Amino acid sequence: MMNAIVVVNSGSTSVKFAAYGMDAAGSLPLLCRGQIDGMHDNPRFMARNMAGKSFTHEWDKRHAIDHKTALHFVITWLESDVANLKIVAGGHRIVLGGPRFEAPVRIEGDVLDYLDSLAAMEPSHQSFNVRGARALAEAFPDLPQVACFDSSFHRTMPEVAQTYALPKDVRDAGVRHWGYHGISYDYISRQVPKFAPGARRVIVAHLGGGASMCAMLDGRSVETTMGFAGVSGLPMATRSGDVPPGALFYLLRRKLFDDASLEKMLYERAGLLGLSGISDDMKLLQQSKDPRAVAAVESFVYAMTKFTGAYATVLGGLDAFVFTAGIGENSVPIREALCRKLAWLGVALDHAANASGGPRISTPDSRVSVWVIPTNEELMIAQRTLALIKK
Repeated sequence: MMNAIVVVNSGSTSVKFAAYGMDAAGSLPLLCRGQIDGMHDNPRFMARNMAGKSFTHEWDKRHAIDHKTALHFVITWLESDVANLKIVAGGHRIVLGGPRFEAPVRIEGDVLDYLDSLAAMEPSHQSFNVRGARALAEAFPDLPQVACFDSSFHRTMPEVAQTYALPKDVRDAGVRHWGYHGISYDYISRQVPKFAPGARRVIVAHLGGGASMCAMLDGRSVETTMGFAGVSGLPMATRSGDVPPGALFYLLRRKLFDDASLEKMLYERAGLLGLSGISDDMKLLQQSKDPRAVAAVESFVYAMTKFTGAYATVLGGLDAFVFTAGIGENSVPIREALCRKLAWLGVALDHAANASGGPRISTPDSRVSVWVIPTNEELMIAQRTLALIKK
């Protein structure tokens, strides 16, 4: 029988999971991944193993299930339908660790209560991530669990980069530059030396439905575009990116929004969707000839150009640039558009390599090497979970 770690990413109406085996060599082979979505009204289970076999299950329509029911089903299915498998630990993606947790931690004692208390800082994911961990603990109380935080990787940023120019009492309340997508950046930081071993000054663009950029020096974060919450920095699928605080005060004074509806607009109606009025899907926007779609894509590239210039200055130069995540790994036009803007830094794009997806998409004589490196947050969580349960 093979022991395995299940990696869980819990949302409001969905649970995504992946199972990694713990073999004698100490590696973590991926066994299968899947999800349960539509939990509130039409729950359905979908999974695929590494042999390509698909598995599905549907509950009665209009039959809602909670996170505990969903995760109980997942673990039971893994141990009954995946041959000779025993789940011995669970690893969770949790967005924010707050000032108390700067590294992954075993879930025990008051850990989940503390993490739940941070939901006011990051309202779109935190409470649902914690709910999944709590549900798994209720369903399988003897199962060791580990929380891995998106904010952890950025705790190496200089204090000046983590601190906003606000009074001490406000900063003491937890208002600081937290940064996110850290699990992805942690993984990429470990891959860069395999591709560009001499690169010390690196900018990574994690471009997906949520998008951000990170400046790394010797594999450590020194700056990142997401700030206090996951809505700042680059414009994203439906999230606004940077908006002047004065504009938000104005909307509140005009009573066009209250705090709840303003937050909903910034998270769900802004970004590429808000700019285009058409879609939040980058692929659809790139295919569209509508001027609004063209403008939305240009805004996305412009924001990346602006941050790249700033981060190259922070790093004192640039050795390598990495694209990762859904858009970064798959959008040839976005990579080409940004690299064209970065020619002044010494970026020379290899168009054929870019069209084929890399991994290197810059020419051999490019002063800055440019790469497409797929991220793997699930594996990073599994590795961190394994390290902690071994202790």
